[in-house]
Amino acid sequence: MWSALRDRRLEKYKFRRQHPISPYIVDFAGTHHSLVIEIDGAQHADSVHDQHRTARLEARGWKVIRFWNNDVLSNTSGVIETILRALQSR
Repeated sequence: MWSALRDRRLEKYKFRRQHPISPYIVDFAGTHHSLVIEIDGAQHADSVHDQHRTARLEARGWKVIRFWNNDVLSNTSGVIETILRALQSR
């Protein structure tokens, strides 16, 4: 995913990897548009901790979108399309 987001490769949108948003460190952050992208493995299924984390980030004005690892690997174009829609709606 980082190869698609880095160096403004995604339609010139800027992202940061492993970006701190206290008290968390998010996978990817588009700080200009307050968009957080999280890539989750199976250990995150039905995670109450992740739900709480998302709620706290959203309460601070961030939009959080989550993708499963296998979706990123098998449907990269669909994931990127979803990210672009989220950015355009911000």
